[in-house]
Amino acid sequence: MVSNKENYNNLSDFFDEEYHSLKGYVQSKINNTTERDAEDIVQDVALRIFSRPQDAIPITNIGGFVYSAIKNRIIDIMRTKKETKYDSEGIDTKWAEFAELFYGNADNTYSEEMKNQLQMAIMKLKPSYRDIIIAVDFEGYTYREISEQTNISPGTLMSRRHRAISILFRDLKLKIV
Repeated sequence: MVSNKENYNNLSDFFDEEYHSLKGYVQSKINNTTERDAEDIVQDVALRIFSRPQDAIPITNIGGFVYSAIKNRIIDIMRTKKETKYDSEGIDTKWAEFAELFYGNADNTYSEEMKNQLQMAIMKLKPSYRDIIIAVDFEGYTYREISEQTNISPGTLMSRRHRAISILFRDLKLKIV
């Protein structure tokens, strides 16, 4: 029988050796969306596996167990994928409000060119960044609501949004200067 420490060491070695293969496997099974970043999925599965109770049955076939866990996580994500629908009437207002984050709110009017630049910059973002910006800033979801829907921690979501805004700010600042 395998001890808990030996089981942990075997799992740790497996993830160290197979991390890139696991990531490649996930990428081969999914398309790009917010919750479908291959690295996030592999890390989420690893966290869940390493967080198992001490009295859980030891894993005898580590490779099969991990790949099955990843496959099941991908299926869960696919099932909970919410289709994004945009309200055409309020979208212009949302673009203007979001533009204020970057350009300030001097007179609250922004040129169409400025709005278009912002829109193009958002669409060029990595899908996980783009989706969090749209969900929080345009659709009005809270981090908690998104977290409950996607099983991604609120901290990860906040971090993604912060990185996305930094990228947008940098890209748009370069275009203005």
